Amino acid sequence: MIARAADILRALGHEADGLSLGQIARKVNLPRSTVQRIVSALSSEGFISTEDGSGGIRLGPEIQMLAQASVRDTKDLLRPVMQHIAEETGETVDLAIMDGSKMLFVDQIVGRQRLRTVSSIGESFPLTTTANGRAALACLDEADAARLALAESENSPGAIGTLPHLLQDIQAIRDGALATDEDNHTEGVSALGFAVQDPVGRIYAISVPVPSSRYGRLKPQLARVLDKHRADIANRLQLSQQRT
Repeated sequence: MIARAADILRALGHEADGLSLGQIARKVNLPRSTVQRIVSALSSEGFISTEDGSGGIRLGPEIQMLAQASVRDTKDLLRPVMQHIAEETGETVDLAIMDGSKMLFVDQIVGRQRLRTVSSIGESFPLTTTANGRAALACLDEADAARLALAESENSPGAIGTLPHLLQDIQAIRDGALATDEDNHTEGVSALGFAVQDPVGRIYAISVPVPSSRYGRLKPQLARVLDKHRADIANRLQLSQQRT
């Protein structure tokens, strides 16, 4: 029962617009009647909510509060690694979490360069044109990644180029490549990054954005530093779940 409820919560966590009972049943491969019973139990505890008349089932206030507390703990756990990356590169290091169909910036170490890139904590960014977003998409299965990418491209025509090319990039990231943003989201800003999924399905992304004027020169160094610390980030996310 607990494992099935967790599967349902994970499915809802990737859907900002909510899901119907039938959609949840298909995603978690359970009978609709079973899903309805679990949804009813989760709803009574405030873990999920349904808007009147919409049929859209979403994560509820209780799970959101737990998630916010968990994010705060994870930020504290990952910050020492982010600090190492910043010290070794001299550049800004961003931490983002996948929040439905967008990336939410939750922490940042500001670089020491005079010309540097800085974003606001709490700011949201797209999935398909950012390094952290593309890295997060690579953590999903192919169908979900393609669906989210297609939806975003339909809302912002021409933003990502061709969808097949983007999906090839996402597959390369799944195979171990770092995610790139080379003037894709903001002209004059490029980035490298990777994402890791924690044991309960939350996807965190670390990225290093730099002015494009020095990106080409720095890219090999940035790649070495990020690859060096990738396993540490994954291990710490495992540890964060053991503490909860």
